[in-house]
Amino acid sequence: MGNIFRPDLCADKVADIDLLVLSEKGFRFALLDFDNTLAPDHSKEPVPYSYEMVEKLRNAGFSMCLVSNAKSDRSKNIAEMLKIPCVSYANKPGTSGVLKAMELLGADKSNTVMIGDQLFTDIAAGNRAGLYTIFVEKYAKKEIFYVALKRIPEWVIRKICRF
Repeated sequence: MGNIFRPDLCADKVADIDLLVLSEKGFRFALLDFDNTLAPDHSKEPVPYSYEMVEKLRNAGFSMCLVSNAKSDRSKNIAEMLKIPCVSYANKPGTSGVLKAMELLGADKSNTVMIGDQLFTDIAAGNRAGLYTIFVEKYAKKEIFYVALKRIPEWVIRKICRF
């Protein structure tokens, strides 16, 4: 992949991802961002959609791990409620958190997908780690100021790369 910000697949939301197609391609593990991928930004607990998507992935045979740049206490509490492991302070777009999550799951890059809503963190980290990356539109329209600012250059990249 020439552009670390270009995902392999785009979807409106996690629910729209065709998990059967991913399974047929040999993917068995999913690394998930939480904030604005599975729930509104800075949620203190999962919303019903979060549980539904984790269950959908589980029923399709996927093992999962949250990979979050958020503080340890919040992301670990959320992961416990969802009954999946978590890597906090993941340092995305760095790869250390992604690689740690793969190690926790016993996964490798050939069978793992990274799902997230931000090109500069989630998709860049997944691509840099050599994973199949899936970009989903943000869960909620309202975002904190510094995240909203990143959406402007993301929009430019999406227009240039035509996705």
